[in-house]
Amino acid sequence: MNTPRRETILIVDDQEENLRVVGNVLSLMHYEVLLASNAEEAFLQLAQHSPDLILLDVMMPEIDGLTVCLRLKSHPRWADIPVIFLSADDDKNSIVQALETGGVDYVTKPFNRAELVSRVRTQLALKHARDRLRALAEDKDEILGILAHDLKNSLAGMKLSAGLLQTKNSELPPTCSPLVDNIMDATERMLAFMQEFLANQRAEHLQIKHVPVNLGDVLARVVSRHQTAAQVKRITLTAHIPKFQVHITGDREGTSQVLENLVSNAIKFSSPGSEVVVTLHPPAAGVVRCHVCDNGPGFTADDRVRLFRRYGRLSAQPTGHESSTGLGLFIVKRLVDAMSGTITLAENSGSGAEFIITWPLAHSPS
Repeated sequence: MNTPRRETILIVDDQEENLRVVGNVLSLMHYEVLLASNAEEAFLQLAQHSPDLILLDVMMPEIDGLTVCLRLKSHPRWADIPVIFLSADDDKNSIVQALETGGVDYVTKPFNRAELVSRVRTQLALKHARDRLRALAEDKDEILGILAHDLKNSLAGMKLSAGLLQTKNSELPPTCSPLVDNIMDATERMLAFMQEFLANQRAEHLQIKHVPVNLGDVLARVVSRHQTAAQVKRITLTAHIPKFQVHITGDREGTSQVLENLVSNAIKFSSPGSEVVVTLHPPAAGVVRCHVCDNGPGFTADDRVRLFRRYGRLSAQPTGHESSTGLGLFIVKRLVDAMSGTITLAENSGSGAEFIITWPLAHSPS
């Protein structure tokens, strides 16, 4: 049977007596203990070991504990190691300053053995829980990726087979033709669902970059990509974009994802023969606004409460049997918030919906 790994604690203190006392206490609790009498020795230990917890003295010669903690938190390898500060200074301002550098707790000297052990156990338990949650999240993403990939391949094969059968309709028994059509319709809906789900998964993990983005250019491309879908439903898709360049501070991919979701939703929930209008207004007061309007059924009072919730299924149904995951507006809200923008639903008295997105304005690149 494998022996459980002993948790490792690095103690950094310039007082030899403190190292001895704290080290003995934690050794008796069956922790693996590493010792360092200054910052240089601490980083040498970290180069060779990966401790589960660091007990760090605040007042040390040459490089103090606050500086050491800031350096730890800026390094990817060490950033997730919890740090408990040790200090004889119990001034509230000092404690706040220590915690603001990234520490998770603050223990004053002289130590109370029971208190020190309790706080060490608490922080190790919290770290263990965080590590497990991170591992579960990574497992979930990997499983979802595998399932999505395999399902997409299987559905693509089903669609191909159904398509071949449809070309042989005249050779099939009369009762089979509608069944083949149903298979094709269901397969296309599932494929559309998978594509929307994967697009939203990518958006959730998008690393937002705050850079100048030509909003008019992004909007024009999005509208162009959706013209075919609009024409299929006989929907007039119109964009009003200023001739001069409008730059926002945001993320190009994130901005595109926001507009893709809003324009596709407007088409998805609008009736054939209606109109979808996208308007980019001239900048004002340091921001720029974009309106996406449709003539669909709009939103009920209950819908407005659930509007930006994850998997928030609303009362309206797609008018062309399109798939809907209930993820679109949730992802839109997260992306807009991450880019320091806002999104609101206008209080329209008639039918239809009007979303208003506001982004911080950036200076046009020279």
